[in-house]
Amino acid sequence: MAPLPSSTKEDSFSKTLQYLYSKLPIYQRIGRGAFKKDLTNIKKLCSFLGNVHREFSSMHIAGTNGKGSTAHILSAIYQNNGYKVGLYTSPHLIDFRERIKINGELVDKNYIVEITQKLKPIINKIEPSFFEITVAIAFSYFASKKVDIAIIETGLGGRLDSTNIIDPLVSIITTIDYDHMDLLGDTLEEIAFEKAGIIKMDRPLVLGEESKQLKAIFDKIALQNNAPIFYADNGNYQTDLFGDIQQKNIGLGLKAVELAQNSLPTKHIKNIEALKQVKKLSNIQGRFQIATEKPLTILDVGHNAQAFKLNLKEIQKLTYKKLFFILGFIVGKDLKNILNQFNDVVAEFHFTEPKIMRKLPIDQLIKELNLNFNKNFQIHENVNVAYNYIRKKATKDDLIFVGGSTFVVSDFLSSNHAN
Repeated sequence: MAPLPSSTKEDSFSKTLQYLYSKLPIYQRIGRGAFKKDLTNIKKLCSFLGNVHREFSSMHIAGTNGKGSTAHILSAIYQNNGYKVGLYTSPHLIDFRERIKINGELVDKNYIVEITQKLKPIINKIEPSFFEITVAIAFSYFASKKVDIAIIETGLGGRLDSTNIIDPLVSIITTIDYDHMDLLGDTLEEIAFEKAGIIKMDRPLVLGEESKQLKAIFDKIALQNNAPIFYADNGNYQTDLFGDIQQKNIGLGLKAVELAQNSLPTKHIKNIEALKQVKKLSNIQGRFQIATEKPLTILDVGHNAQAFKLNLKEIQKLTYKKLFFILGFIVGKDLKNILNQFNDVVAEFHFTEPKIMRKLPIDQLIKELNLNFNKNFQIHENVNVAYNYIRKKATKDDLIFVGGSTFVVSDFLSSNHAN
Protein backbone atom coordinates (compact mmCIF):
# COMPACT_ATOMS: atom_id res chain seq x y z
CA MET A 1 0.00 0.00 0.00
CA ALA A 2 1.04 3.64 -0.46
CA PRO A 3 2.86 5.18 2.50
CA LEU A 4 0.96 7.37 4.93
CA PRO A 5 1.13 11.15 4.39
CA SER A 6 3.72 13.03 6.46
CA SER A 7 1.06 14.65 8.66
CA THR A 8 -0.05 13.06 11.89
CA LYS A 9 -2.08 9.86 11.79
CA GLU A 10 -5.14 11.69 13.06
CA ASP A 11 -4.81 14.36 10.40
CA SER A 12 -4.38 11.68 7.75
CA PHE A 13 -7.55 9.96 8.88
CA SER A 14 -9.47 13.22 8.95
CA LYS A 15 -8.28 14.11 5.45
CA THR A 16 -9.21 10.64 4.22
CA LEU A 17 -12.75 11.04 5.53
CA GLN A 18 -12.99 14.46 3.91
CA TYR A 19 -11.95 12.84 0.64
CA LEU A 20 -14.57 10.12 0.97
CA TYR A 21 -17.34 12.49 2.01
CA SER A 22 -16.78 15.57 -0.10
CA LYS A 23 -15.52 14.24 -3.42
CA LEU A 24 -17.90 11.35 -3.82
CA PRO A 25 -21.69 11.21 -4.10
CA ILE A 26 -23.11 9.79 -0.89
CA TYR A 27 -26.71 8.75 -0.24
CA GLN A 28 -26.82 10.62 3.06
CA ARG A 29 -25.89 13.83 1.24
CA ILE A 30 -27.70 13.77 -2.11
CA GLY A 31 -30.14 10.87 -1.88
CA ARG A 32 -31.26 9.20 -5.07
CA GLY A 33 -28.28 10.44 -7.08
CA ALA A 34 -25.99 8.15 -5.09
CA PHE A 35 -28.03 5.02 -5.76
CA LYS A 36 -26.45 2.78 -8.39
CA LYS A 37 -28.62 0.65 -10.64
CA ASP A 38 -26.17 -2.22 -10.95
CA LEU A 39 -23.24 -3.92 -9.22
CA THR A 40 -20.60 -2.99 -11.77
CA ASN A 41 -18.61 -0.62 -9.61
CA ILE A 42 -18.42 -2.81 -6.51
CA LYS A 43 -17.30 -5.73 -8.67
CA LYS A 44 -14.54 -3.58 -10.19
CA LEU A 45 -13.44 -2.35 -6.77
CA CYS A 46 -13.28 -5.85 -5.31
CA SER A 47 -11.54 -7.18 -8.41
CA PHE A 48 -8.94 -4.41 -8.06
CA LEU A 49 -8.37 -5.61 -4.48
CA GLY A 50 -8.05 -9.26 -5.51
CA ASN A 51 -11.70 -10.35 -5.14
CA VAL A 52 -11.52 -9.99 -1.37
CA HIS A 53 -15.25 -10.73 -1.03
CA ARG A 54 -14.50 -14.38 -1.79
CA GLU A 55 -12.01 -14.82 1.05
CA PHE A 56 -14.36 -15.15 4.03
CA SER A 57 -17.60 -16.87 4.98
CA SER A 58 -20.57 -14.61 5.50
CA MET A 59 -24.21 -14.13 6.39
CA HIS A 60 -26.27 -11.54 4.54
CA ILE A 61 -29.16 -9.58 6.07
CA ALA A 62 -31.81 -7.43 4.37
CA GLY A 63 -35.14 -6.04 5.54
CA THR A 64 -36.87 -2.80 6.42
CA ASN A 65 -36.57 -3.02 10.21
CA GLY A 66 -34.52 -5.25 12.48
CA LYS A 67 -31.60 -6.04 10.21
CA GLY A 68 -29.08 -4.04 12.23
CA SER A 69 -30.16 -5.62 15.50
CA THR A 70 -30.12 -9.11 13.96
CA ALA A 71 -26.61 -8.47 12.64
CA HIS A 72 -25.34 -7.44 16.08
CA ILE A 73 -27.05 -10.44 17.70
CA LEU A 74 -25.29 -12.78 15.27
CA SER A 75 -21.98 -11.07 15.93
CA ALA A 76 -22.42 -11.53 19.68
CA ILE A 77 -23.30 -15.22 19.34
CA TYR A 78 -20.29 -16.06 17.21
CA GLN A 79 -17.95 -13.92 19.28
CA ASN A 80 -19.07 -15.76 22.39
CA ASN A 81 -18.27 -19.03 20.65
CA GLY A 82 -14.67 -17.97 20.05
CA TYR A 83 -14.90 -16.89 16.42
CA LYS A 84 -13.35 -13.80 14.87
CA VAL A 85 -16.41 -11.95 13.56
CA GLY A 86 -16.54 -9.15 11.03
CA LEU A 87 -19.59 -6.91 11.16
CA TYR A 88 -20.61 -4.46 8.44
CA THR A 89 -23.57 -2.15 9.12
CA SER A 90 -24.69 1.30 8.01
CA PRO A 91 -25.05 4.17 8.51
CA HIS A 92 -22.84 5.14 11.43
CA LEU A 93 -23.96 7.32 14.33
CA ILE A 94 -20.81 9.14 15.45
CA ASP A 95 -17.68 7.53 14.02
CA PHE A 96 -17.36 6.36 10.40
CA ARG A 97 -15.53 3.29 11.70
CA GLU A 98 -18.72 2.00 13.37
CA ARG A 99 -19.60 0.59 9.96
CA ILE A 100 -16.71 -1.88 10.02
CA LYS A 101 -15.99 -3.87 13.17
CA ILE A 102 -14.28 -7.08 14.19
CA ASN A 103 -15.44 -8.56 17.49
CA GLY A 104 -17.01 -5.23 18.36
CA GLU A 105 -13.79 -3.25 17.77
CA LEU A 106 -13.85 -0.43 15.23
CA VAL A 107 -11.68 -0.73 12.13
CA ASP A 108 -8.22 0.75 12.57
CA LYS A 109 -7.89 4.35 11.36
CA ASN A 110 -4.57 3.63 9.66
CA TYR A 111 -6.20 0.89 7.63
CA ILE A 112 -8.84 3.31 6.34
CA VAL A 113 -6.12 5.74 5.29
CA GLU A 114 -3.95 3.11 3.63
CA ILE A 115 -6.69 1.24 1.78
CA THR A 116 -8.21 4.50 0.52
CA GLN A 117 -4.80 5.52 -0.85
CA LYS A 118 -4.55 2.16 -2.57
CA LEU A 119 -8.03 2.55 -4.07
CA LYS A 120 -7.60 6.10 -5.35
CA PRO A 121 -6.52 5.14 -8.90
CA ILE A 122 -9.64 3.08 -9.52
CA ILE A 123 -11.84 5.52 -7.59
CA ASN A 124 -10.70 8.30 -9.92
CA LYS A 125 -11.31 6.05 -12.92
CA ILE A 126 -14.80 4.68 -12.22
CA GLU A 127 -16.16 7.26 -9.72
CA PRO A 128 -17.93 4.85 -7.37
CA SER A 129 -20.30 6.00 -4.64
CA PHE A 130 -19.35 6.45 -1.01
CA PHE A 131 -21.27 3.30 -0.11
CA GLU A 132 -19.56 1.21 -2.80
CA ILE A 133 -16.14 2.27 -1.55
CA THR A 134 -17.08 1.63 2.06
CA VAL A 135 -18.27 -1.89 1.23
CA ALA A 136 -15.04 -2.61 -0.64
CA ILE A 137 -12.99 -1.33 2.31
CA ALA A 138 -14.98 -3.54 4.71
CA PHE A 139 -14.53 -6.65 2.57
CA SER A 140 -10.82 -5.94 2.22
CA TYR A 141 -10.45 -5.46 5.98
CA PHE A 142 -12.27 -8.68 6.80
CA ALA A 143 -10.14 -10.59 4.30
CA SER A 144 -6.89 -9.10 5.59
CA LYS A 145 -7.79 -9.98 9.18
CA LYS A 146 -8.92 -13.48 8.18
CA VAL A 147 -12.27 -13.35 9.94
CA ASP A 148 -14.07 -16.65 10.50
CA ILE A 149 -17.42 -15.13 9.57
CA ALA A 150 -18.60 -11.71 8.36
CA ILE A 151 -22.10 -10.52 9.16
CA ILE A 152 -23.11 -8.19 6.33
CA GLU A 153 -26.10 -5.84 6.48
CA THR A 154 -27.46 -4.38 3.26
CA GLY A 155 -27.67 -0.62 2.92
CA LEU A 156 -30.72 -0.19 0.67
CA GLY A 157 -32.89 -2.94 -0.74
CA GLY A 158 -30.87 -6.01 -1.61
CA ARG A 159 -30.90 -6.90 -5.28
CA LEU A 160 -28.77 -3.92 -6.33
CA ASP A 161 -27.14 -3.24 -2.99
CA SER A 162 -23.35 -3.15 -3.13
CA THR A 163 -23.09 -5.87 -0.51
CA ASN A 164 -24.89 -8.29 -2.83
CA ILE A 165 -21.78 -9.76 -4.43
CA ILE A 166 -21.13 -12.16 -1.54
CA ASP A 167 -22.17 -15.82 -1.50
CA PRO A 168 -23.37 -16.20 2.10
CA LEU A 169 -23.85 -19.35 4.14
CA VAL A 170 -27.33 -18.08 5.01
CA SER A 171 -29.47 -15.18 3.82
CA ILE A 172 -31.80 -13.43 6.27
CA ILE A 173 -34.71 -11.11 5.44
CA THR A 174 -36.36 -9.54 8.47
CA THR A 175 -39.58 -7.60 7.76
CA ILE A 176 -40.94 -5.48 4.93
CA ASP A 177 -42.49 -2.03 5.23
CA TYR A 178 -42.69 1.22 3.30
CA ASP A 179 -39.31 2.94 3.23
CA HIS A 180 -37.06 4.42 0.54
CA MET A 181 -39.94 4.18 -1.92
CA ASP A 182 -38.22 6.55 -4.35
CA LEU A 183 -35.56 3.87 -4.82
CA LEU A 184 -37.21 0.54 -4.06
CA GLY A 185 -40.78 0.94 -5.32
CA ASP A 186 -44.14 2.35 -4.27
CA THR A 187 -45.71 -0.93 -3.13
CA LEU A 188 -44.75 -3.49 -0.52
CA GLU A 189 -44.58 -6.09 -3.28
CA GLU A 190 -41.99 -4.05 -5.17
CA ILE A 191 -39.98 -3.48 -1.99
CA ALA A 192 -40.13 -7.19 -1.14
CA PHE A 193 -38.86 -8.05 -4.62
CA GLU A 194 -35.82 -5.82 -4.10
CA LYS A 195 -35.10 -7.35 -0.68
CA ALA A 196 -35.50 -10.85 -2.14
CA GLY A 197 -32.57 -10.11 -4.41
CA ILE A 198 -30.19 -11.37 -1.71
CA ILE A 199 -31.56 -14.92 -2.03
CA LYS A 200 -28.76 -17.06 -3.45
CA MET A 201 -28.67 -20.33 -5.32
CA ASP A 202 -28.77 -23.35 -2.97
CA ARG A 203 -28.37 -21.15 0.11
CA PRO A 204 -30.98 -21.27 2.90
CA LEU A 205 -33.15 -18.24 3.61
CA VAL A 206 -34.40 -17.29 7.07
CA LEU A 207 -37.52 -15.17 6.69
CA GLY A 208 -39.10 -12.87 9.27
CA GLU A 209 -41.93 -11.51 7.10
CA GLU A 210 -45.34 -12.92 8.04
CA SER A 211 -47.63 -11.46 5.36
CA LYS A 212 -48.96 -14.24 3.12
CA GLN A 213 -48.99 -11.91 0.12
CA LEU A 214 -45.33 -11.00 0.55
CA LYS A 215 -44.27 -14.51 1.51
CA ALA A 216 -45.54 -15.64 -1.89
CA ILE A 217 -42.93 -13.37 -3.52
CA PHE A 218 -40.14 -14.87 -1.44
CA ASP A 219 -41.44 -18.39 -2.07
CA LYS A 220 -41.28 -17.84 -5.84
CA ILE A 221 -37.76 -16.40 -5.88
CA ALA A 222 -36.48 -18.96 -3.38
CA LEU A 223 -37.88 -21.76 -5.55
CA GLN A 224 -36.11 -20.32 -8.60
CA ASN A 225 -32.85 -20.44 -6.63
CA ASN A 226 -33.44 -23.83 -4.99
CA ALA A 227 -33.12 -21.98 -1.67
CA PRO A 228 -35.00 -23.62 1.23
CA ILE A 229 -36.96 -21.19 3.45
CA PHE A 230 -36.91 -21.33 7.24
CA TYR A 231 -38.66 -19.25 9.88
CA ALA A 232 -37.58 -18.07 13.31
CA ASP A 233 -38.43 -20.17 16.34
CA ASN A 234 -40.59 -18.43 18.92
CA GLY A 235 -38.87 -17.88 22.23
CA ASN A 236 -38.68 -15.79 25.37
CA TYR A 237 -34.98 -15.10 25.48
CA GLN A 238 -33.19 -13.20 28.21
CA THR A 239 -31.30 -10.38 26.56
CA ASP A 240 -29.82 -6.97 27.25
CA LEU A 241 -31.63 -5.62 24.18
CA PHE A 242 -34.91 -3.86 24.92
CA GLY A 243 -38.26 -4.52 23.24
CA ASP A 244 -40.42 -7.44 22.19
CA ILE A 245 -39.27 -7.07 18.58
CA GLN A 246 -35.82 -8.21 19.69
CA GLN A 247 -37.30 -11.60 20.51
CA LYS A 248 -38.09 -12.02 16.81
CA ASN A 249 -34.66 -10.75 15.79
CA ILE A 250 -33.04 -13.20 18.18
CA GLY A 251 -35.13 -16.01 16.72
CA LEU A 252 -33.95 -15.09 13.22
CA GLY A 253 -30.34 -15.05 14.39
CA LEU A 254 -30.55 -18.37 16.20
CA LYS A 255 -32.17 -20.07 13.21
CA ALA A 256 -29.36 -18.78 10.97
CA VAL A 257 -26.79 -20.10 13.46
CA GLU A 258 -28.53 -23.48 13.45
CA LEU A 259 -28.45 -23.63 9.63
CA ALA A 260 -24.73 -22.82 9.58
CA GLN A 261 -23.75 -25.46 12.14
CA ASN A 262 -21.80 -27.57 9.66
CA SER A 263 -19.56 -24.66 8.75
CA LEU A 264 -19.52 -22.83 12.09
CA PRO A 265 -20.31 -25.16 14.99
CA THR A 266 -21.71 -23.45 18.09
CA LYS A 267 -22.86 -24.55 21.50
CA HIS A 268 -26.47 -23.62 22.21
CA ILE A 269 -25.80 -22.74 25.85
CA LYS A 270 -23.21 -20.19 24.75
CA ASN A 271 -25.70 -18.66 22.35
CA ILE A 272 -28.07 -18.00 25.23
CA GLU A 273 -25.29 -16.42 27.31
CA ALA A 274 -24.31 -14.22 24.37
CA LEU A 275 -27.83 -12.78 24.21
CA LYS A 276 -27.35 -11.27 27.65
CA GLN A 277 -24.37 -9.23 26.49
CA VAL A 278 -25.10 -8.21 22.90
CA LYS A 279 -24.37 -4.55 23.68
CA LYS A 280 -20.98 -5.32 25.21
CA LEU A 281 -19.89 -7.83 22.59
CA SER A 282 -21.11 -6.13 19.42
CA ASN A 283 -21.07 -2.45 20.47
CA ILE A 284 -24.62 -1.79 19.23
CA GLN A 285 -26.16 1.68 19.61
CA GLY A 286 -29.38 3.47 18.72
CA ARG A 287 -31.85 0.61 19.17
CA PHE A 288 -34.18 1.71 21.98
CA GLN A 289 -31.01 2.83 23.71
CA ILE A 290 -31.21 4.32 27.19
CA ALA A 291 -29.12 7.49 27.08
CA THR A 292 -29.92 8.87 30.54
CA GLU A 293 -31.74 7.45 33.56
CA LYS A 294 -33.31 10.47 35.29
CA PRO A 295 -35.16 11.59 33.34
CA LEU A 296 -35.27 8.42 31.28
CA THR A 297 -34.11 9.35 27.77
CA ILE A 298 -34.50 6.74 25.02
CA LEU A 299 -32.99 6.89 21.54
CA ASP A 300 -34.10 4.90 18.51
CA VAL A 301 -33.05 5.12 14.87
CA GLY A 302 -36.34 3.72 13.52
CA HIS A 303 -37.65 6.02 10.80
CA ASN A 304 -40.77 4.50 9.23
CA ALA A 305 -44.35 3.79 10.29
CA GLN A 306 -43.66 0.18 11.26
CA ALA A 307 -40.74 1.21 13.46
CA PHE A 308 -42.80 3.89 15.21
CA LYS A 309 -45.59 1.41 15.86
CA LEU A 310 -43.11 -0.91 17.57
CA ASN A 311 -41.51 1.91 19.55
CA LEU A 312 -44.85 3.24 20.78
CA LYS A 313 -45.79 -0.25 21.90
CA GLU A 314 -42.64 -0.41 24.02
CA ILE A 315 -43.10 3.10 25.40
CA GLN A 316 -46.58 2.15 26.64
CA LYS A 317 -45.01 -0.54 28.84
CA LEU A 318 -42.87 1.99 30.69
CA THR A 319 -43.76 3.98 33.79
CA TYR A 320 -43.39 7.75 33.65
CA LYS A 321 -45.20 10.94 34.63
CA LYS A 322 -44.91 12.94 31.44
CA LEU A 323 -43.85 11.92 27.94
CA PHE A 324 -41.81 14.14 25.62
CA PHE A 325 -40.99 13.44 21.98
CA ILE A 326 -38.11 15.02 20.05
CA LEU A 327 -38.45 14.08 16.38
CA GLY A 328 -36.79 15.06 13.14
CA PHE A 329 -36.87 13.58 9.65
CA ILE A 330 -35.12 13.50 6.31
CA VAL A 331 -36.93 14.17 3.05
CA GLY A 332 -38.99 11.43 1.43
CA LYS A 333 -40.49 9.90 4.56
CA ASP A 334 -44.18 8.96 4.74
CA LEU A 335 -44.90 11.52 7.45
CA LYS A 336 -48.66 11.18 7.24
CA ASN A 337 -48.60 7.52 8.28
CA ILE A 338 -45.83 8.11 10.81
CA LEU A 339 -47.65 11.01 12.48
CA ASN A 340 -50.98 9.17 12.51
CA GLN A 341 -49.36 6.73 14.93
CA PHE A 342 -49.51 9.45 17.60
CA ASN A 343 -53.26 10.15 17.47
CA ASP A 344 -53.96 8.53 20.83
CA VAL A 345 -50.68 9.42 22.50
CA VAL A 346 -50.76 11.98 25.31
CA ALA A 347 -47.42 13.74 25.14
CA GLU A 348 -45.56 16.96 24.46
CA PHE A 349 -44.15 17.09 20.93
CA HIS A 350 -40.98 18.85 19.85
CA PHE A 351 -39.70 18.81 16.28
CA THR A 352 -36.35 19.69 14.79
CA GLU A 353 -34.18 18.94 11.78
CA PRO A 354 -31.07 16.73 11.56
CA LYS A 355 -27.72 18.20 10.57
CA ILE A 356 -27.59 16.64 7.12
CA MET A 357 -28.18 17.97 3.62
CA ARG A 358 -31.13 15.64 3.07
CA LYS A 359 -32.89 16.93 6.17
CA LEU A 360 -36.55 17.85 6.01
CA PRO A 361 -36.17 21.61 6.56
CA ILE A 362 -38.12 23.20 9.38
CA ASP A 363 -40.35 25.25 7.04
CA GLN A 364 -41.37 22.12 5.11
CA LEU A 365 -41.74 20.19 8.34
CA ILE A 366 -44.17 22.80 9.69
CA LYS A 367 -46.26 22.51 6.51
CA GLU A 368 -46.39 18.73 6.91
CA LEU A 369 -47.32 19.05 10.58
CA ASN A 370 -50.09 21.55 9.88
CA LEU A 371 -51.50 19.19 7.25
CA ASN A 372 -51.16 15.84 9.00
CA PHE A 373 -50.76 16.44 12.74
CA ASN A 374 -53.64 17.39 15.01
CA LYS A 375 -51.61 18.10 18.15
CA ASN A 376 -49.78 21.09 19.55
CA PHE A 377 -46.06 21.12 18.89
CA GLN A 378 -42.94 23.23 19.27
CA ILE A 379 -40.12 23.72 16.77
CA HIS A 380 -36.43 23.89 17.68
CA GLU A 381 -33.31 24.64 15.70
CA ASN A 382 -31.69 21.27 16.42
CA VAL A 383 -31.95 18.30 18.75
CA ASN A 384 -29.48 19.83 21.18
CA VAL A 385 -31.62 22.96 21.63
CA ALA A 386 -34.76 20.84 21.95
CA TYR A 387 -33.26 18.53 24.55
CA ASN A 388 -31.83 21.34 26.66
CA TYR A 389 -35.22 23.07 26.60
CA ILE A 390 -37.02 19.93 27.77
CA ARG A 391 -34.45 19.11 30.44
CA LYS A 392 -35.17 22.42 32.14
CA LYS A 393 -38.83 21.51 32.60
CA ALA A 394 -38.73 17.70 32.87
CA THR A 395 -38.66 15.90 36.23
CA LYS A 396 -36.62 12.82 37.05
CA ASP A 397 -39.78 10.73 36.58
CA ASP A 398 -40.48 11.86 33.02
CA LEU A 399 -39.63 10.13 29.74
CA ILE A 400 -37.95 11.74 26.72
CA PHE A 401 -37.89 9.88 23.39
CA VAL A 402 -35.49 11.03 20.68
CA GLY A 403 -35.85 9.68 17.13
CA GLY A 404 -37.40 9.99 13.69
CA SER A 405 -34.09 9.63 11.91
CA THR A 406 -30.74 7.94 12.35
CA PHE A 407 -29.23 11.39 11.96
CA VAL A 408 -31.25 12.94 14.80
CA VAL A 409 -29.94 10.19 17.09
CA SER A 410 -26.46 10.79 15.71
CA ASP A 411 -26.74 14.52 16.47
CA PHE A 412 -27.87 13.73 20.01
CA LEU A 413 -25.00 11.33 20.70
CA SER A 414 -22.51 13.77 19.19
CA SER A 415 -23.70 16.39 21.68
CA ASN A 416 -22.57 14.15 24.59
CA HIS A 417 -25.97 14.08 26.28
CA ALA A 418 -25.80 10.33 26.92
CA ASN A 419 -24.46 8.89 30.16
